[in-house]
Amino acid sequence: MTETSTHASEEDARNETLQLWLNGRVVPKAEALVSIYDSGFMLGDGVWEGLRLYHGRWAFLDEHLARLFEAAKAIDLDIGMSADALAAALDETRAANGMQTDAHARLMVTRGVKHRPFQHPALSRSGPTVAIIMEHSKPAIGRPIRLATVPHFRGLPMSQDPKLNSHSKLNCILACIAAEKAGADEALMLDVHGFVNTTNACNFFIVRRGEVWTSTGDYCMNGITRRKVIELCRANGIPVFERNFSLVDTYGADEAFLTGTFGAQTPVSEIDGRRIGEGGLGPVTERIRALYKELVGA
Repeated sequence: MTETSTHASEEDARNETLQLWLNGRVVPKAEALVSIYDSGFMLGDGVWEGLRLYHGRWAFLDEHLARLFEAAKAIDLDIGMSADALAAALDETRAANGMQTDAHARLMVTRGVKHRPFQHPALSRSGPTVAIIMEHSKPAIGRPIRLATVPHFRGLPMSQDPKLNSHSKLNCILACIAAEKAGADEALMLDVHGFVNTTNACNFFIVRRGEVWTSTGDYCMNGITRRKVIELCRANGIPVFERNFSLVDTYGADEAFLTGTFGAQTPVSEIDGRRIGEGGLGPVTERIRALYKELVGA
């Protein structure tokens, strides 16, 4: 990980002795192991959700679980558990680790263990594999994020729908590598038409003359934090638009920020070597951050 990224967190010694959830049991971190024949390991065949714990409660839990089940249905994967059972598993793991706030969970479901090392879904003879990684995790973003535009783009839904939280993340990983080699923290990815879309890990917003702009949503992650920001803007008189816009629009923005479950709203200081606005947390982003904090607290 680079020194600054949207997932940078403070070191926490408690993470060495975590209890994790795997296929119905809470087990020590060292024992939370899956087979090398698992579909997720072998082929990236699975879906996942990231959740954030605030004051003993998982923020927007129902919406995260609904998105997980929608993604599982899209890839014809039977989770084998109800949403209530998954919520209970999250709470059991939280309690086992004594977590109340500043914690992050990654809930993962794969198609299970395969009989032979090939891609056909019928070769998954046992499963699914359901796992929850949970960490004490307090964001430690030391400065605003720097982005670099990369040649990797978010593709069409008939190839791999970018709305899916899929285990197959190679496209985003290659984008992140390209950005790091360009001296940036994360990658700014365009859509198939060349419009500004998202980063390799988060949804992307700009602010121009008091208006908040984000992509149409056709080619980006179906972000829950993204949606909450749009709803908060509409409810609080902040003009917000889901629209196509170019790098020219982006370079001339007054502010830019990223949204995601982990970092909430992260300011962007620089894109392709060009300073954005004053290069820090702008007033509109600051207001949205305060409104989001209120929403989570409620």
